[in-house]
Amino acid sequence: MKPYMLDTNTLSYFMRNHQQALVERVTQALVHQTATISVITQAELRFGQACMAAADKRRRAIDLVLNQVRVLPWTAAAADIYGVLKWQNRRQGTPIGEMDTQIAAHALAEKLILVTHNTRHFEQVPGLKLEDWLV
Repeated sequence: MKPYMLDTNTLSYFMRNHQQALVERVTQALVHQTATISVITQAELRFGQACMAAADKRRRAIDLVLNQVRVLPWTAAAADIYGVLKWQNRRQGTPIGEMDTQIAAHALAEKLILVTHNTRHFEQVPGLKLEDWLV
């Protein structure tokens, strides 16, 4: 099986049961431990959770997902790739956002396929393998 890194928006769609095919595919990837997330995605999910009301049911969904998925720590290799990506984006006038740049660098450093529905931003990253499980 291929190794994947799930982007924040993929997990958000998954937690909302947006599409049955996506729910099944993410569930299988989690069961077979072929999917991971970046610690940057964890940070984005925790920020979203902090913005929610205490009674919001999505708070529990975030906790459940984060307890099931392997979270990869940020590494020196990811930081090195990030520096180059950010410079390339700035030089070309095609910034993709701070968090997305970090997630892309992390996926590249770990040699993982990034699963995202936000392909418009990420397809600008040289060498980054992408899949969109919502199509």
